[in-house]
Amino acid sequence: MPVLSAASAPSSPFEPKESRRWLKPRVQGELLYRLAPLRPKRKRLGGVDLPDRLRSLVRAWWIWLAAAFVFLETGLWYLALPSAALAFVFYHTSPRFHPAIYALDPGLNPKSAEFRSTIAGMTGTPFLDGNRVTIYNNGDEFYPAMLEAIESAQHSVTMEQYIFWNGQVGRRFAEAFAEKAREGISVKLLVDAIGSATLGEEILRILQAGGCQLAWYRPIHWFTLDRANQRTHRKSLIVDGRVAFTGGAGMADHWLGSARDEHEWRDTQIRVEGPAVVEQQTGFAQNWLLTTGEILSSHDYFPVPRSEGTVQVQTILSSPSAGAGAAGTMYMIAVQCARDYIYIANPYFIPDARVIEMLAGACRRGVTVKLMLAGRRNDTWWARQNSLRLYGKLLRAGVEIFEYQPAMLHQKTMVVDGAWATVGTTNFDNRSFALSEETNVCFHQESLVQELCETFAADLARCRRIELSAWNRRGLVQHLKEQLASLIEDQV
Repeated sequence: MPVLSAASAPSSPFEPKESRRWLKPRVQGELLYRLAPLRPKRKRLGGVDLPDRLRSLVRAWWIWLAAAFVFLETGLWYLALPSAALAFVFYHTSPRFHPAIYALDPGLNPKSAEFRSTIAGMTGTPFLDGNRVTIYNNGDEFYPAMLEAIESAQHSVTMEQYIFWNGQVGRRFAEAFAEKAREGISVKLLVDAIGSATLGEEILRILQAGGCQLAWYRPIHWFTLDRANQRTHRKSLIVDGRVAFTGGAGMADHWLGSARDEHEWRDTQIRVEGPAVVEQQTGFAQNWLLTTGEILSSHDYFPVPRSEGTVQVQTILSSPSAGAGAAGTMYMIAVQCARDYIYIANPYFIPDARVIEMLAGACRRGVTVKLMLAGRRNDTWWARQNSLRLYGKLLRAGVEIFEYQPAMLHQKTMVVDGAWATVGTTNFDNRSFALSEETNVCFHQESLVQELCETFAADLARCRRIELSAWNRRGLVQHLKEQLASLIEDQV
């Protein structure tokens, strides 16, 4: 059989050069999918009703841009300008991600190895052995533990934080950071330019005097507006690359105390020691590189892993740059596989139609679904109204909803079947799923899962259950508030 080579191949003076590939004919349409596997005929998740479609049209940037041109052509410049402004805002704030639209079969047992490998495969994060995990409730527990860890640092302290505010807590941590930097220990702090905008000159002076390094994640400039909506919502503190904290709490005075009243937020933090710490350090290092251009190296940040316990830990780093948020994928897999119960505590619960349908399907399978949400003390009016608007769909599906009464509930935890649990920074809304950098720690350790169950039960005693009949009696004014808030449901 003759063998063609570059030397023997026929040539033509009219053959296009490699740099002109765009002139070559494209693959014919009928050939594109000839050998593609047949797609199973499965029901798509999340049927969209008429109000949702109308809201999508109102938020569509291209409609407002077209309207601006129409107004400009007709001489209505005073309408063209606001229309163009809305087009600009909606274009830069619309989430660009690809959510799951087909659910996996609910055949995986959350207690099985297959469940763990599925979540690991779909999120791109393995479970790592040899860790010790400690759960802390409220500022009176987790702040002293975090400060003690900082004071024990021998090589490095790194922090990625959404909220670092001026106040008693902020100054105390700044002093701890500065003290370690004066000892010659590397202290690198990455804070969100919006969430920590109120950091204050006093704290900056303390950090500067100590020799700390601080970088702002995505500061707002006219030339960065295309990514200004993407924030880091992580709350990671890593010491020596061996101890890491994360959870719902930032560094501000309203997390002090033990959730006794509206001045003391209810929250949960988790401490990890062992090989899984490298994942949180990786999340920090990648965003530090993105922000400063500096590559972190050496054992100061990435020491040789050593076993510290017996817990398998998965640390999920979710990022909008991945296209499909890993944290949202994790939540959906857990909901779809639940067999007995799902306990969710989350302050900002604004599920889309896909998640509502999956929760409804779980209820139909006989799964008990309990949601513990922030009540009237919610710090975000827009999030509160959007949650209230969706209560009806959830209650009619059989979901039990409870609102925490004494204080602002802010922890982000989920327990499934007493077998699997997660603690982290991810809210149950589109901003966390599609627009923010997030961190969640997952584990299958029975005693830790049971501890979270007991905490959930204790918090449930301080909640008010929401009944469908009471929800249906909402007045016209409340309906209008909810519809107004729904226009920006993707942003809260």
